[in-house]
Amino acid sequence: MKIDLTDTTSSKINKALVQGRRAIGTPAVGMVLTLVLVTDEENQYDALKAANEASREHPSRKLVVVKRHSRSPRDRAKARLDAEVRVGADAGTGETVVLRLYGEVMDHAQSVVLPLLLPDAPVVVWWPVNAPVNPAKDALGKLAQRRVTDTYAAEDPVAELTARAEAYTPGDTDLSWTRITPWRSMVAAALDQVACDVTSVEVEGEEHNPSCELLAMWLADRLHVPVKRSVSKGPGLTAVWMETSCGPIQLGRADGSLATLSIQGQPDRAVALKRRETSELIAEELRRLDPDDTYASALRFGVDRLGDGSGSSSRAAGDGGTADGGATPAKSAKPAGAVTPAAMPKKAESK
Repeated sequence: MKIDLTDTTSSKINKALVQGRRAIGTPAVGMVLTLVLVTDEENQYDALKAANEASREHPSRKLVVVKRHSRSPRDRAKARLDAEVRVGADAGTGETVVLRLYGEVMDHAQSVVLPLLLPDAPVVVWWPVNAPVNPAKDALGKLAQRRVTDTYAAEDPVAELTARAEAYTPGDTDLSWTRITPWRSMVAAALDQVACDVTSVEVEGEEHNPSCELLAMWLADRLHVPVKRSVSKGPGLTAVWMETSCGPIQLGRADGSLATLSIQGQPDRAVALKRRETSELIAEELRRLDPDDTYASALRFGVDRLGDGSGSSSRAAGDGGTADGGATPAKSAKPAGAVTPAAMPKKAESK
């Protein structure tokens, strides 16, 4: 069921939500959080589709904030709020309100959103594109316990990571970090199978993909070893090489779906590492609403402290190794410019 409201107010929108619930025979509110999507007209369809799919796992009230920039000075001076209320099958699991803000009301989006938040429920704000430099100081970000950005959509993703590190506030997270959850799990599982010391690491992936930098920073932060970032044709992350005292460990994925895990002295194993949809990433983030200390530690490690891996992979050029788990690379020398264990801050947590 859809209810269109033109030149309306937050009070009328709340009444329309109650009216819609009664019309479809579900007067009770069985939602666990409020998800605020701040986007533009171009990206709102895809973002709302992902949020609706994620709501199957997390029933929520979804508030889509779309700021419409008028062309003429007269229209820009006139404040107006249009809304589209969706309940039932049109809203996934929960309720959806698409808010279109015109004129001066664009600068006061928090005043429109605040009366529509679910009472006594957590609030998550997601910027699919054009996220603020400091989400915690944004007017809408201040309303939320969790703030989700996506540096992959930025003009310069790697520089965006540096800005995110400088402005980090507990509760911030990024979908580029969520994308590497399966990789982090697989790498940790591989290291659990051997009783060896890791001496160096190389992470390979496509250019301008911040997930590669985040994975490299996480490994450097946790293992206290030199980590090199190399560039491949993709898609996404393609390989992780770890040199250990017991021989090399390689996790390679060439097709974005199936990876090969190679450990010295063990047969190669095929593992599922499929690139996930945005809806799966959002659903994962909504499972945990407390601050992600691991993400904060990896982010603050710093992109500039990674080894210089610009250009093609030195392993692919010199050792004949491939990103899809082909030939096993020989142990290489320490990458130039990489972080050494002596330069790493001492950590009290377990590796």
